[in-house]
Amino acid sequence: MKIDLHSHTTFSDGRLTPTELIQRAQTMQVNVLAITDHDTTNGLADAHAAASKYYPALKLVDGVEISTSWHSFEIHVVGLGIDTQHPVLQAFLAEQQQKREERAAKIAEKLTKCGFEGTLERARRYAGVGQITRAHFARVLVDNFGVGTLEKAFKLYLGKGKRAAVKAQWPEIARAVEVIQAAGGRAVLAHPIHYDMTTKWLRRLINEFSEAGGDAVEAVFPGMSTDKQALLQSIVAEHQLLASAGSDFHFPGRWTELGRCQLKSETLRPVWHDWNLTVS
Repeated sequence: MKIDLHSHTTFSDGRLTPTELIQRAQTMQVNVLAITDHDTTNGLADAHAAASKYYPALKLVDGVEISTSWHSFEIHVVGLGIDTQHPVLQAFLAEQQQKREERAAKIAEKLTKCGFEGTLERARRYAGVGQITRAHFARVLVDNFGVGTLEKAFKLYLGKGKRAAVKAQWPEIARAVEVIQAAGGRAVLAHPIHYDMTTKWLRRLINEFSEAGGDAVEAVFPGMSTDKQALLQSIVAEHQLLASAGSDFHFPGRWTELGRCQLKSETLRPVWHDWNLTVS
């Protein structure tokens, strides 16, 4: 059984529509898929309609990825198995969306000072029906202003401490956990190795996530060395947290593909341990 519990659509910073993502999941033979767009659940209705039409055997898990602040880091918390209509969740996501709009305007102002005109309008066109994110601004810089790659756009302008970086006023981790669980979901710490922190800070992050009532940690995902995976999984086991697995899929590519990362551990309990999964 192939499980992927972290993916994105055009309703945030993914390149595929919900329908295209469902079709991609069928092509890649993914049996269980969670769609976890940034601070929005707006793409899930389209995804369920597409799954019913194109891939009824798929178990589609309603999810969301919430941005939070922890010390100087932006930390993401995935919610799995949420009630998308829960009023607490939807009120919270409306606040998150407003913060994204405010941050986008400030990023555009800074990029203008860097000599890049009209970035907000272009980023909105890339975002379409979805949430505007830093990734949309990165695409603008690559496609319109000669910045070589998305990675370079972040390294030179949009990343932490760079000329067009804007620190959003995201909520604390404990608030995200509270909202996810109020909506009946499980709170998962997303891709902790990607936050560019020392082992000491990684241990502190997972400890505080556990103390906040978090349920699980993404214990396997792309771009993680064997040593780092072993370290992360040992910390997850120490805190008796559940383990999740996801590709953080945004678009097909050499390093990013649905279902690429599968949890293989005899010591960790998977977040889906009680989902009664079967392959039809």
